[in-house]
Amino acid sequence: MTPRGYHPRAVNSGNAWTQTTPLPFMNMPILTYISEISPRPVLFIHGEKAHSRYFSETAFAAAAEPKELLIIPDAVHVDLYDRMDKIPFDKLTAFFRENLAATA
Repeated sequence: MTPRGYHPRAVNSGNAWTQTTPLPFMNMPILTYISEISPRPVLFIHGEKAHSRYFSETAFAAAAEPKELLIIPDAVHVDLYDRMDKIPFDKLTAFFRENLAATA
C-alpha cells in the first residue's frame, strides 16, 4: 500500500476486499492445471525483492517444459509496472519473436 502502487479500487490496496472476495481463490487451486500449458512456452518474470516472488517460483516448479524463470535483480513487484530501467524489454521481445513466430 505505497502511494506509488496505490489505487482506490485495487483489491490489494486494501479498499476492495470483502469477506467473500477470496472464496473463488480457495475453491479453485490456480496451479492445478499449469502443467497442461505445455508444450507452449512460459516465461515467468519476477522482481528479486518482490513480496510475491515465491508465487512465480512455485508456479515455475509446477510448470512443464518449455519454461523459463527470469528474476530481475533489485526489483520489487511494482517496479515491473513502470520502471523502464527494470523491465526486461529485450528478453520480452526475444521471447515473443521466438514463440509467436508464424508457422508455415
